Amino acid sequence: MKRVLLGLVRRPSSVLALGIIVLVMILAVFAPWIAPHAPDAQPFDGLSPDGAPLPPSMQYWFGTDTLGRDLLSRLLFGARTSLLIGLVSNGVAVVIGMIVGIVAGYTSGFVGNLLMRFTDLMMAFPALLLAIVLAALLHPSLWIVAMVIALVNWVQVARIVYTETRGLVARDFITAQESLGASHMRILFQHIAPHLVSTAIVWGTLGIATTVLLEATLSFLGVGVQPPQPSWGNIIYESQSYFQSAPWLVFVPGAIILATALSFNVVGDSLRDLLDPTQRGRG
Repeated sequence: MKRVLLGLVRRPSSVLALGIIVLVMILAVFAPWIAPHAPDAQPFDGLSPDGAPLPPSMQYWFGTDTLGRDLLSRLLFGARTSLLIGLVSNGVAVVIGMIVGIVAGYTSGFVGNLLMRFTDLMMAFPALLLAIVLAALLHPSLWIVAMVIALVNWVQVARIVYTETRGLVARDFITAQESLGASHMRILFQHIAPHLVSTAIVWGTLGIATTVLLEATLSFLGVGVQPPQPSWGNIIYESQSYFQSAPWLVFVPGAIILATALSFNVVGDSLRDLLDPTQRGRG
């Protein structure tokens, strides 16, 4: 772990990405104390005399939205929603993918083939289309959106873990444990699972970027987190008709989504290089 942390610190891009992630998380956690206004507050001076959103100013740093609400406050509270969905849904997806991949890779035979054919079936559906269908059939809410995203994102993890598990099962130390009469649970938890920790860490980091983007996409399409609860995606969705007259309502949350997703990707790539022995020493 110390080597990994030192490796991250020695990479300027990783340091910058970690700084952005930590900053966003701090702002999200302390949003109720940092935000200058309540996310749904509509100040009497939040709109221009003709009812248009106000541009960024000293009073409203990121301007106001179509209802006169402070955009900065809504983005801070929206960070809580988007990051919570990203962390929860990706965590569930990694757990499901790890379980399916390990069980399928270790048992092989009928059970393993059945699990992997189901995984292939899930991979055959476009993830965004499947998420839209599931979110539309269920009543959209924060936790429903998180579970929908988890249900469409576990397949990649399962496929990779399955491949790694099959390679581990063929190793001599696993064969030795089986010949000594070790139980299946002992082999799984003490000899196979520890070798997959790095994979779980890497995918747990990389997947957050995907889930944040998918949540923003679902909210933008109107089947994600529903107003008045703010999320980065539905902030853009509510303001899409003002793209030309009030571009800050689209560009500011879009830039935040891009920076957050890119930061998680950079950290995930760095962790993959540091934890994967085949990547060490490559520039």
